[in-house]
Amino acid sequence: MEKEASLKKLGRHIQEVRKGKGITQMKLAHSVGKDRQSIQRLEAGNVNPTYYYLREIANGLGITVSELLAPLS
Repeated sequence: MEKEASLKKLGRHIQEVRKGKGITQMKLAHSVGKDRQSIQRLEAGNVNPTYYYLREIANGLGITVSELLAPLS
């Protein structure tokens, strides 16, 4: 249960950062070489992303991986 909650929390944070920067799911997906559905699943907490995927997302959002993971600390 903790895993699911953590993934949902991460997804919500990614969505908040993305929206705060005025970036659409489609634009983020394009910038990291994914499809929009992949971003949608990530934001919904339905994906356990790899470290590399998190790096790609952080770069696409213009933040560090540490900032991306801060809410989970």
